[in-house]
Amino acid sequence: MLTKRQNLLETIKGGNPDRFVKQYEFMNLIMEAPIGAMCGPGQTIKNGWGITFTWPEGQLGGFPIHDDAHKVLKDITDWRSQVKAPAVETSDEAWAAAVAHANAVDRNEEFVTAFVAPGIFEMTHHLMSMEDALMALYEEPEAMHDLIDYLVEYELAYAKEMVSRLHPDCIFHHDDWGSQRSSFVSPEMFAEFFVPAYKKIYGFYKDNGVELIVHHSDSYAANLVPAMIEMGIDIWQGVMTTNNVPELIKKYGGQISFMGDIDSGVIDFPGWTPEIVFEKTKEACERCGKLYFIPGASHGLNFGCFPGVYESNDEAIDKMSALMF
Repeated sequence: MLTKRQNLLETIKGGNPDRFVKQYEFMNLIMEAPIGAMCGPGQTIKNGWGITFTWPEGQLGGFPIHDDAHKVLKDITDWRSQVKAPAVETSDEAWAAAVAHANAVDRNEEFVTAFVAPGIFEMTHHLMSMEDALMALYEEPEAMHDLIDYLVEYELAYAKEMVSRLHPDCIFHHDDWGSQRSSFVSPEMFAEFFVPAYKKIYGFYKDNGVELIVHHSDSYAANLVPAMIEMGIDIWQGVMTTNNVPELIKKYGGQISFMGDIDSGVIDFPGWTPEIVFEKTKEACERCGKLYFIPGASHGLNFGCFPGVYESNDEAIDKMSALMF
């Protein structure tokens, strides 16, 4: 029986996996790294960038507040005076728990995986709102290029510290690039503003011992897959059924792999049942096949929103492995 790591590599390299990869099982996520304040359920917090997040009770996630009193960036042409990056944490004490976790992982079995969020596109709209960020790409492209460069330099400074301490094999990087039906920007605009940014970031990781880049975008982004390949992404996690995943595998398998094809919204809700989870998992496995595909919910971490869903999905994948391998 292959290890989790070996089975993942066989799957994404078109080899001979002996079972389906079960969602996040190959990633041992190092969540203790000092990445900055994160908002939890029922909380309202301000992070090091000055962005105020709120996570209302009963909702599935948090989001920045963008009224006049809370918006960090109110004028993109004056971003240099309004946006100030926090200091990257460099103390041994701050990194101690993450280092201990990374050192305890059996790298023959799993990938030591660093978690990075939010991404570059998300940072632009967290600072100034989605509407303002999208309009700025059209109206003030020079200022947006400069702001994006600033965000990239900050992430690279964090990446240097993180890589030198954790020596990760894998990066799990968040940046949502679309809705369920379309990308937020055109492929042409994406190529102008965000591909160069991510080539720098992902290129740095690959140059410093990172074997796998797993990028989360639980959205439609089929039109951006060529850009993902150019950036150096190995696995697109969060790929929704609206992308026609079997078609993507047929067209791009061997260049990039796809993790998802089970929309969280149809299995991870208050009235979920194991039968619903198995039905959707079965559909995904049968239509996508054994190679260049990892079945799992589109949700962006290794747990469900409602108790028992993630574990039920694992069980359903085990059943499909027994049927198809």
